Amino acid sequence: MELTDDGAALLATHDGIELCRYVYRPPEPDLESPRPYFHPVRTLTGDVVSIYRPHDHVWHKGLAWSLPNVGTQNFWGGPTFVRDKGYVQLANNGTQAHRTLSVDGGTVTQRLDWHAADGSLLFTEVRTLELSLVDGGWALTFATGMTNVSEAPIAIGSPTTEGRPNAGYGGLMWRGPRSFTDGEVLLPTGAGGDELMGSRAPWLAYRGRHDGHGRSSTLVFVDAPTNPGHPTMWFVRATPFACVCPAPFFASEVPVEAGETLRLAYAVAVADGAPQPEKLVSGITFE
Repeated sequence: MELTDDGAALLATHDGIELCRYVYRPPEPDLESPRPYFHPVRTLTGDVVSIYRPHDHVWHKGLAWSLPNVGTQNFWGGPTFVRDKGYVQLANNGTQAHRTLSVDGGTVTQRLDWHAADGSLLFTEVRTLELSLVDGGWALTFATGMTNVSEAPIAIGSPTTEGRPNAGYGGLMWRGPRSFTDGEVLLPTGAGGDELMGSRAPWLAYRGRHDGHGRSSTLVFVDAPTNPGHPTMWFVRATPFACVCPAPFFASEVPVEAGETLRLAYAVAVADGAPQPEKLVSGITFE
């Protein structure tokens, strides 16, 4: 797998196919909580399995580390869910600002600063990305260490912790193509759809079909065994659009004390067709 840095994005290619583009200097406006993202994401044969700035939620961007409730700040984009008020557009859209990026073989290390809307620094982050081939597809391993550099505890939560049922999103969020709507959600315990929202499992897979040729693709999201609260709760929708997010802050806030580092890791496997998710999971390892 070849990695190429163009100064704003990192491109990963294999056998002439661009598998993903990691935009680490995002050009989006502050209202969308600028943050690095992966798009397009492709299978080994080149089928696109992500979407960028869909009209219904322009702050959804492929695959991105997105947190809607970080203290009083929104690092997800768009409006914030406020208890007893619903979604309100506040002046609280934060920014994940790129500092440095280095590539060592197949490992990418990035340093970022998390700035509140007023410019104050809340977290520094060290993010590690590893891309590799697995049996039947390829995989991205995503690890983050977020250090609270403010002088007070910061609670990370979700709209559900603010009172909205079944809205526990926040984490490594993936938004799929429009043709993936009504796709199939798979867990170790069985398959289904939207009713699997909030399930706990070590992995969750999503299978959808593409417009045009009608082929299928499968993505498997894996929660690292070392993550707090493992196995994680999952935020997943097949309708009205396809999305998956391992959601460590789904039902309970996670406080990060001043000076403390929160560490989390996940993997995403991308495959053509409809392979068994266990086959893809077996090829994934965490450091």
